[in-house]
Amino acid sequence: MISVKQLSDDPLTFDVTVAEDASETRHHVTMAREDFARLSRGDTTPDQIIEAAFQFLLDREPKESILARFDVSVISRYFPEFERELSRYLGDKSGG
Repeated sequence: MISVKQLSDDPLTFDVTVAEDASETRHHVTMAREDFARLSRGDTTPDQIIEAAFQFLLDREPKESILARFDVSVISRYFPEFERELSRYLGDKSGG
């Protein structure tokens, strides 16, 4: 389960908890307004972008491998397909 709590609006800052298999990890994530505007589909909230980003990451690595502190913009450095595939994860938001 992915739990996202927005802490501030400018810059967009989030605390994220990933709980699975009787353990959890915590992450501090930032996202520039410009990145949100680019990644959003217009009907998407910042929380939904962050949750979809974590679903994307969890499909590729265990929760323990996700950085404890990072900005959303760095995901593409590790996974170049991130922005291209994000819309698929946003489309799955009702099923998660």
